[in-house]
Amino acid sequence: MTDAEQVLWHYIRRKQIAQVQFYRQKPLLNFIVDFYCPAARLVVELDGGQHFEAPAEKKDKARDLALGELGLMVARFDNRQVLLETQAVLVEIDRVVRDRLGCVNPP
Repeated sequence: MTDAEQVLWHYIRRKQIAQVQFYRQKPLLNFIVDFYCPAARLVVELDGGQHFEAPAEKKDKARDLALGELGLMVARFDNRQVLLETQAVLVEIDRVVRDRLGCVNPP
């Protein structure tokens, strides 16, 4: 795992976000996603610098579309954001999970 993946995994494993399970390096279709929460049908992808180049952006869009056709939502964060703004990333993941689960109030 990258440094950013290790940091995020520390905070989302063991049902620390909205009491839901996340899996890492989960095969879906012909992809391996960074993190997957089946209860919320949420994929979390962490992107390094190479993802901001045109060929990679095109691949990411196609991947997101294919996963979206399965009813999955893909949330993308760049590695730098995870490392420098960890709390903000966690708040956003928590918000998305709760929205997708239909939760009204956080615990």
